[in-house]
Amino acid sequence: MKLPIICPSCDHTLNVSQMKCPDCGTNVNGDYELPVFLKLNREEQDFIMNFFLSSGSIKEMAKQAELSYPTMRNKVDDLITKINQLKK
Repeated sequence: MKLPIICPSCDHTLNVSQMKCPDCGTNVNGDYELPVFLKLNREEQDFIMNFFLSSGSIKEMAKQAELSYPTMRNKVDDLITKINQLKK
């Protein structure tokens, strides 16, 4: 099941209020903001994971996706812009 990150009523980012240990049943309650990485959509998270696993090589990412280097560079720049906006 995918973790919901956007409120279905008002489109704002959701916070985490409860977590549970599946092993011992301990519950932790509070009001915790999601880390920036989890505020990204699944495609953006996958992109970052693939970028990391390719040792941060835009050239390698472009090769794997069969895209030009400038196109991949633009994708990285767009993601950097989005992350900077989420950090505010």
